[in-house]
Amino acid sequence: MSRKILVVEDEAPIREMISFVLEQNGFNAIEANDIEQALDKVQEPYPDLILLDWMLPGGTGVSLAKKLKQNEYTRNIPVIMLTARSDEDDKVKGFEAGVDDYVTKPFSPKELIARIKAVIRRVSPTSLEEEVEFHGLKLDPVAHRAAINGNSLELGPTEFRLLHFFMTHTERVYSREQLLDNVWGTNIYVEDRTVDVHIRRLRKAISGEGHEEFVQTVRGAGYRFSSKLKKQSALS
Repeated sequence: MSRKILVVEDEAPIREMISFVLEQNGFNAIEANDIEQALDKVQEPYPDLILLDWMLPGGTGVSLAKKLKQNEYTRNIPVIMLTARSDEDDKVKGFEAGVDDYVTKPFSPKELIARIKAVIRRVSPTSLEEEVEFHGLKLDPVAHRAAINGNSLELGPTEFRLLHFFMTHTERVYSREQLLDNVWGTNIYVEDRTVDVHIRRLRKAISGEGHEEFVQTVRGAGYRFSSKLKKQSALS
């Protein structure tokens, strides 16, 4: 499942070079040349990371980063600032706006890819092959086994991938479109409601000890995998 990266850069040769390097390294690059275009591209399914130039038509990358970090749906998208500025004060401004890292121009393709991978590891540190555990729910992606408190689970292949994605991306809301991209892949066409069917199957498969409550529906937004259960109304 290739990660989608938004490249926000107003100089076409640089933007196209970055996109080429990203595609060569297995990423899915999308492009924007100014703030307005960037905001149009930061829609569901959201990019996994944003490469953001400091100076842009219509404003600065810092102001855009600040805007994204103030929005509940985009605040968790990591941002790497591309800049010719190396002054400490400028970097501080960026970090205060929520920027995750800096790459100073000129930079080599190897450095850029290394920085991207480092930021992605920080945001989603779990390897796709590592065994993961969440409140007694254990999943081994290599052996393709899952269990709750030692009791094996019967999961279909899609439910297994869905559970693995949720367990490695907890406490964040994902839209149906994002789940389709990350679990089914971008080259497969299925309807959004297919997600709902597999969510129901997953909940049924992990039910019995309350684990189905970890798969939470967030009205108008999508789904979240969380151990923070919603509080019941005092009137219920």
